[in-house]
Amino acid sequence: MSENTASSNSSSTISRLEEEGEVGADYLEELLDIVDLGGDIDIDIDHGRASIAIVASEEGDARELADLVGRDGEVLEAVQELTRLAVQARTGSRSRLMLDINGYRAARRAELKKVAEEAVKRVKVSGRTVTLEPMNPFERKVCHDVVAAAGLTSESEGVEPLRHVVVLPDRESTEADSLSISETDVEGAREDAGVGEVPEKD
Repeated sequence: MSENTASSNSSSTISRLEEEGEVGADYLEELLDIVDLGGDIDIDIDHGRASIAIVASEEGDARELADLVGRDGEVLEAVQELTRLAVQARTGSRSRLMLDINGYRAARRAELKKVAEEAVKRVKVSGRTVTLEPMNPFERKVCHDVVAAAGLTSESEGVEPLRHVVVLPDRESTEADSLSISETDVEGAREDAGVGEVPEKD
């Protein structure tokens, strides 16, 4: 692929994501008007996705916007899905737009990174699989990214809403440890049985 083609594709992707952000922002502005909530809307592109954040613009907005987040981000997830559907209806393409309200996702991301980092440490020390609590897709993605950056592998298991991340030990290290332990056990067994010993001469 030539540099011109690559540049053209990159520009096309950015333009598409910018359009998603603008369409999503228009939808959310109308939603805020309908429910009579205040807040500013910021549009960005983050990790190859259109990203929208609704932030408090005046004192008191933060408390009201908390209702759009809901318990454990449940309302936020629903609003994000509605926004994606609105974007898809306008553009004709499936959207992976990410929505944050009142800084909830940013704070949750920082919290999840610590959880995933701790899980990685436990797996590396114990050599055993570690299972995390059930999480939504956004939360699982954060954990998967942290685990991958640490050089380990993770998988999602279970069915919503109990789907969760499982952090797996490094296979090569585990196999090497198993081989080392097996060799030690075999050698110990040989010694206990007296196999391979040279008989003492009278």
